[in-house]
Amino acid sequence: MPAKIGAVAAFALVCVLALAPACVLGDELPADPAAAMPATTAPAPSNGRLTHYFYEGRKYGSEQLVHPLRTIVNGGLGILQLDNRDDRVDEIDFKHGWQIVSKNVGNPIASIENEGWDRFLKQEIAPFSTSVEGARYWPNYTLHVVGGGMSYRLCAEWFDYHGSSHPRLLAAGTIFAYHVLNEVVEGADYTGYTTDPVADLMIFDPLGIVLFEFEGVSRFFGKTLSMAEWSYQPIYDPVTHRLENVGQNFVVRYPFPGALNRWSLMYTFGTHGEMGLSKKFDNGDSWSFCGGFGASTLQDLGDGVRTVDLVPAAGLFWDRHNSLMASLLYAKTKAYQWRLNLYPGVLPLGAPMPGLFVAASHEGRLAAGVTIGALPGIPVGIGGTVSD
Repeated sequence: MPAKIGAVAAFALVCVLALAPACVLGDELPADPAAAMPATTAPAPSNGRLTHYFYEGRKYGSEQLVHPLRTIVNGGLGILQLDNRDDRVDEIDFKHGWQIVSKNVGNPIASIENEGWDRFLKQEIAPFSTSVEGARYWPNYTLHVVGGGMSYRLCAEWFDYHGSSHPRLLAAGTIFAYHVLNEVVEGADYTGYTTDPVADLMIFDPLGIVLFEFEGVSRFFGKTLSMAEWSYQPIYDPVTHRLENVGQNFVVRYPFPGALNRWSLMYTFGTHGEMGLSKKFDNGDSWSFCGGFGASTLQDLGDGVRTVDLVPAAGLFWDRHNSLMASLLYAKTKAYQWRLNLYPGVLPLGAPMPGLFVAASHEGRLAAGVTIGALPGIPVGIGGTVSD
């Protein structure tokens, strides 16, 4: 690994350890940074139309960045993080992508028949295949049903918290825009029939919204599994027009019983899936470590069928009351071998509440950027890249 990459990785680890919670290193960090924020930064009170399982309005960490526009950007453009996709926004053929989505959603029977009903049902719908190529149902259930359904409920709670009289309607519109954009960007480099938008937009996305309308489902994921959105901080490079560090991520944790209840089995997923352990401390902070696999490239298998190549991945996480404060990620991908995200409230720089992103590839490419936590309605930060 080049010396520059090693230096960046070491710097990332030092940053995380230097900012570690008080229960680990004895530093005095406030239990709730929101207490030091001016009263004018507090959002309008909730209308109380919804029970909140995922959004509490915390003014620090990843929850500080929750916003419908950010959900659309992270979810709709997340595929740009794959190695064989151009992450320059001005290179996305949105018109062609929309034509592909319209063609397939407008003619779902023709799309399915092109692939074959047997293949469609066995690989897209029925969760039985164990091969990477055949298990196309996996992201359908994890990202579109569970992730998409949780995103809908999270957005509904956000709108409710901020005083909207129609939180469910606005949340449904947000999720519809996010999923359509996702399919448009995914189809921008494809021609012909494909069942991906048929399965996603017509089956799994609506199913996720319906499921998370049930209080029991939202309560199970929000309280029993402590599900949270730990998405990245998207950064725009005005020189190269690249959108760096974009992607929507989720985490679920299930505590061990009895004397081990401070420890939880955890699973984090997005365009990746890693499992590990998490330990919670008295002040509400948790440290987590996990390992697994991440998506590297999107592969065309023919007949409108596509899948992803998987590579090893791992992560170290620090969160406070389920709001992610910092993450250090490793993945054997071309774009980011090492990636550090410090979320708003970690850097002691006052009201702007900046978040920091630093990443390095194994080829010597460095990327960095800053997002402003006090402006969550601006869904991207600003940054740049340097290459050897």
